[in-house]
Amino acid sequence: MENSENIKGMVRDRYTLIAEQEKELNMASCCGEGGCSGSSSIPDFTVFSDSYENIGGYVPEADLGLGCGLPTEYALIKPGDTVVDLGSGAGNDCFVARAVTGETGKVIGIDFTEAMIEKARINAQKLGYTNVQFRFGDIENMPLTSNVADVVISNCVLNLVPNKPKAFSEIYRVLKPGGHFSVSDVVLTGELPQELAKAATMYAGCISGAMQKSDYLSTIADAGFQDVKIQKEKKIIVPDEILLNFISAVELEEFKKSGTGIYSITVFASKPAISCCGGSCDC
Repeated sequence: MENSENIKGMVRDRYTLIAEQEKELNMASCCGEGGCSGSSSIPDFTVFSDSYENIGGYVPEADLGLGCGLPTEYALIKPGDTVVDLGSGAGNDCFVARAVTGETGKVIGIDFTEAMIEKARINAQKLGYTNVQFRFGDIENMPLTSNVADVVISNCVLNLVPNKPKAFSEIYRVLKPGGHFSVSDVVLTGELPQELAKAATMYAGCISGAMQKSDYLSTIADAGFQDVKIQKEKKIIVPDEILLNFISAVELEEFKKSGTGIYSITVFASKPAISCCGGSCDC
C-alpha cells in the first residue's frame, strides 16, 4: 500500500476522470475511467450503488452511480436542518437532503476533487438552489467551524480516507451537540488475500481501504459518539473478472472459501447533547 498522500492523489485523479465523463460510461464499465484488462485500472464498483429514482429531490445529472447506499433515507433530516455531505461529488445526496431541509435549511457539500466541486456548483446553479453550497476541502481537515451541522451524511467515501479516526473526529467536531450522522460505507469481515489488500488501486475502488466491520464501529465509538447502530447492511459480490486483475485463479477460489465478506453498511451515531471535552468523556 502506498503512503497517505500518494493514495489521496490517486483517488483525486480517479474521481477527476469520473467527473469528466457521463454516468452511462461509468456504469457501462466495471472500471470507471477505463477497461478492466489490466492491473493498473482502478475499478469503479457500480455493483455497490443503490437506485435513487423514487427518492424526492433526486437529480439524475448529479448521480454518477458511485455510492454504496442511501444515507439520506436514514439520516432523520428535518426541515430547517444544516446538513453536511462528505465527499459530495456532483451533488446528488446534497440535492436529496435539500428536498427535506427545504428553503429554511442549508446543505454544504465537501469534496477534495476540484472537478467534482465545479460539476456540483453548475448543477446547483441550474436548479436555482441558493442554500446549497459546495466547498473544496479534505475530510480529515474540514473547512467548517465547529458545532455547525445538525446532520452529517456520506455515501461510500470514508473508506477512501486514509486516516479514518481523524475523519470521525472531524465529524464529531463539526456536529452540534445532539447532532448525528448517517453514513454508508464498505467494510469487511475476515481477511482479504494479501495481493488484494495491498493494491493501492483497489483502495480507490473501495475494497483494500475498507476496515473490519467491528473496527469501524469501534472507531466511531472511540471518537466520542453514542447510539452507534447499523441501519442497513448488504453483502457485496465483486465480479470475478475484477478480482482476477489482482489475484490468481487459485487465490480467488481460496478467497471464496475463506468466508471473508465485503459489505455495504449504513451506520447511525449521535454526538452527546452535552459535549465531552475532546470527544472523550474521561475528562
